[in-house]
Amino acid sequence: MNKRLFLMLPALLLAVTACTNNSSEKTTGEKTAEEQTDTLQPGAIKPAVVTDTVLFDTDDPAIWINPADASKSLIVGTDKDTNGGLYVFNLDGKIVNKVLGIKRPNNVDIAYGLKLNGKAVDIAVATERENNRLRIFSLPDMKAIDNGGIPVFDTESEKDPMGISLYTAPDQTIYAIVGRKSGPTNNYLWQYKLTDNGKGQVKAEVVRKFGKYSGKKEIESIAVDNELGYIYYSDEQHGVHKYYADPAKGNEELALFATTGFTSDHEGISIFKTTADKGYILVSNQQKNTFMVYPREGSAANKNDHPQIAEIPVSTLESDGSEVTNVNLGPKFPKGLFVAMSNGKVFHYYDWQEFQKKIDSVAVK
Repeated sequence: MNKRLFLMLPALLLAVTACTNNSSEKTTGEKTAEEQTDTLQPGAIKPAVVTDTVLFDTDDPAIWINPADASKSLIVGTDKDTNGGLYVFNLDGKIVNKVLGIKRPNNVDIAYGLKLNGKAVDIAVATERENNRLRIFSLPDMKAIDNGGIPVFDTESEKDPMGISLYTAPDQTIYAIVGRKSGPTNNYLWQYKLTDNGKGQVKAEVVRKFGKYSGKKEIESIAVDNELGYIYYSDEQHGVHKYYADPAKGNEELALFATTGFTSDHEGISIFKTTADKGYILVSNQQKNTFMVYPREGSAANKNDHPQIAEIPVSTLESDGSEVTNVNLGPKFPKGLFVAMSNGKVFHYYDWQEFQKKIDSVAVK
């Protein structure tokens, strides 16, 4: 995490992003968003805010915390289509900015304080699937700073970048961890170091190839815990993998969890931090319209053991991407905000307090 924000906002949480699917990839006979409301679980939490609609297919959100006034923070979300883009929403769910003409932007994540021309710049990084590249924009103005886009998986026959999460190391180096639609059973993910190209634009250098893949479906949702230094990613219909975020610590898989209880796809991963080293990992149980909850710190006996502690029903339909922060964002979200993509071309904002009540009341004993 950027030192400036760590000092100003010690409770800041940014987890990535991310996730997969489907509104524009529907199969014949699949229910509409309206028809799917009968699939909601009893006691499903209702969102505090439903955003304005995008043109095609929401997929993944990220949260930018305004360092001057957290109540003016923004949500950046993808509209996943050949003629898609990135949409910027305020905390009332209104569209306040957008960047169009991105060829199928899949996932997006945010990091703070990348040094460009000697200045610290907050960035939003999205995968542009149909052009096999990353798109990078400064925040909050959403100006392109990527010299037209940065190619990824450039030596591979299987590209189609989908998932992305940003890792800010203790020395403030920023890395992008990128997933794809399909790939090998090993080294499925590539990790890129983001730096200034000498002209105030971002360049990316491959520093690591790692990550197991079951081959069952695809890997899209990736999340990074900056403070504890871990990467998590959803291997759809298989489980959640855990690795070190620091390339120097090697490519050993630390854990595979969340292997049971899912109706079908494992999707968006978000990390809520209750203290410096404790909290929750939330994973979308997409077809069941719930979020599975696991301890961020692991079990008492093993920090890499993440048993399920709760399942939270939500009103969000078939959620792909999600994100969460524990920062006080004002009267609507005093204990933090959880945002998730939903069918219907929208994102749902939830008051974290509603999630905490569910965790406290239905936690698996």
